[in-house]
Amino acid sequence: MSAVSFQNVSKVYRTAGRELKALDGVSFDIQPGEFFGLLGPNGAGKTTLISILAGLTRASGGSVSVLGHDVVNDFAAARKALGIVPQELVFDPFFSVRETLRIQSGYFGVKNNGAWIDELLQGLGLADKADANMRQLSGGMKRRVLVAQALVHRPPVIVLDEPTAGVDVELRQTLWHFVARLNKQGHTVLLTTHYLEEAEALCGRIAMLKLGRVVALDRTSALLAGTASTMMRFKMDQALPAELASHARVTGRIVQVTAHDTAEVERVLQILRANGCQPEDLEIGRADLEDVFLEIMQGAPRSLDQVKVAV
Repeated sequence: MSAVSFQNVSKVYRTAGRELKALDGVSFDIQPGEFFGLLGPNGAGKTTLISILAGLTRASGGSVSVLGHDVVNDFAAARKALGIVPQELVFDPFFSVRETLRIQSGYFGVKNNGAWIDELLQGLGLADKADANMRQLSGGMKRRVLVAQALVHRPPVIVLDEPTAGVDVELRQTLWHFVARLNKQGHTVLLTTHYLEEAEALCGRIAMLKLGRVVALDRTSALLAGTASTMMRFKMDQALPAELASHARVTGRIVQVTAHDTAEVERVLQILRANGCQPEDLEIGRADLEDVFLEIMQGAPRSLDQVKVAV
């Protein structure tokens, strides 16, 4: 039985006589115990898919289930199996952190939950804020509380929707250490993030969405192996020659150019020399997930029967 199953999920919004297809036949399964990444640019349909999973939005077609429980027909069991950390900071300003977690426990009928609440507070760096009012917390601390709320009933499936957006390095390290421990204990984790280095480090499999469709679905290692194996990185003040500018990635002075073998590396260097360019701090290394993501997003979407699937 899959931990989470999306089967031919579609979502169409109708406004002012127009139709917007946010999801178009999305299908994939997440297995129990997986750390699974869901990636895509803004507007790709990630949040819509998570909202359907959480029961906040009704799909126009298809079905979604959590541990075999349909999110519509068996919504109570499906929601009890989920712990969702939303993008938005949502909190009740009238309670302390500990009171907030006790109330959240009550929503799921969990009694005598003090020991687990203490473990959450300690594990997420909230122990010294346990009796502080939610209004007194910084944005990063409020996000830690949202994570604790999602985990307070020990859900077998954890959904993290941009959990580290706009937070400091310390929170990221604390969060990933704690979530990775839960994953090793058997919890399934579904992560959406724009920090692709996090997805590369944490996720065993990744699905990529573009315009509401799955355009890549595979093990992280296979996605990395399927793109250019070599990435040239250097700094340069001059404008790139036209032969390179069309397929290079430029961030300020930093230029990144893909190359599949040593012959392509030498060809890039020859072009730079011929145009009087002087690259600095030249590095040659393997492509990372950001390179794979950009390569896939800039290509034409593939139909589902062309998407490579690995279980």
